[in-house]
Amino acid sequence: MDARRAADRLGIPFYVWDFSERFRDDVIEDFVAEYAAGRTPNPCMRCNERIKFAAVLEKALDLGFDAVVTGHYAIVRPGASGELELHRASDAAKDQSYVLGVLTAEQLPHTLFPLGETPSKALVRAEAEARGLTVAHKPDSHDICFIPDGDTRGWLAERVGTATGEIVDRSGAVVGAHEGAHAFTVGQRRGLALGVPAADGKPRFVLEVRPVTNTVVVGPREALAIGEISGERFTWAGLDPVASGIVDAATDAFRCEVQIRAHADPVHATAQLVAASLVVTPDEPLSGVAPGQTAVLYVGTRVLGQFTIDATVSADRTPADRVLADR
Repeated sequence: MDARRAADRLGIPFYVWDFSERFRDDVIEDFVAEYAAGRTPNPCMRCNERIKFAAVLEKALDLGFDAVVTGHYAIVRPGASGELELHRASDAAKDQSYVLGVLTAEQLPHTLFPLGETPSKALVRAEAEARGLTVAHKPDSHDICFIPDGDTRGWLAERVGTATGEIVDRSGAVVGAHEGAHAFTVGQRRGLALGVPAADGKPRFVLEVRPVTNTVVVGPREALAIGEISGERFTWAGLDPVASGIVDAATDAFRCEVQIRAHADPVHATAQLVAASLVVTPDEPLSGVAPGQTAVLYVGTRVLGQFTIDATVSADRTPADRVLADR
């Protein structure tokens, strides 16, 4: 209704396309399946990937439109070679390039972000008010849109169900019980209700969720430091690293920055394609990374690409140690 009123005020046509089934299948069901598999998904990434810049863009192009325009704070501009690139917004506090890391070279020419160069959102609100738009002072949205009450744990319990399982430490010793592994995320401290205190008396955090055995692994805060992440599902937002000329021919690796959350600080890292996986080793350990999260790679302000994290290696363990632990 807000969009309809704004369109009427501006004197432009307003259409409604029903993508509810596709949203359910590609975003909501994916969200449930990822949690059931012990991963921590980002539904906003899936929505941008499969709805806004896939379903909506396909419909727009079929009807003869040139592009999809959104209010995301990001910039699309030509690079040195003339190919379009995705960059961070000029207002770092509002930058939303992370959630747009799923865009591809084919989609960038049909994508417009008119707010990307805007110094602050206050200017946008002022213009909306001057134009008589009722959304001028509408609050920013922060919650998952299909879980408006914010109770993700309860929402998932209704769809995944509950099943009692064990909470174990890194040695495999049972230290507690739970009613459903899907209710836990890596880095979580509250709500563990452990029956066996740690030997050093320090709090413990969720380190892993193992859905096959319905087990939650806990340990010290230091174990949340991640020294390596990898994933097979990756895409490039424009030219790939080789075409961009940033790959070291001697090592097949390239330098970049990696960001694992929408508002996290980027960390300098080295990335390399190993077999079918993209492996990233940060210069400093990442904190509380969970499989299912999206890692977005940057080179300066440019978004190079993204991948879904399939595996992590704790900074205090070697990859071989991790394989043995998982077994």
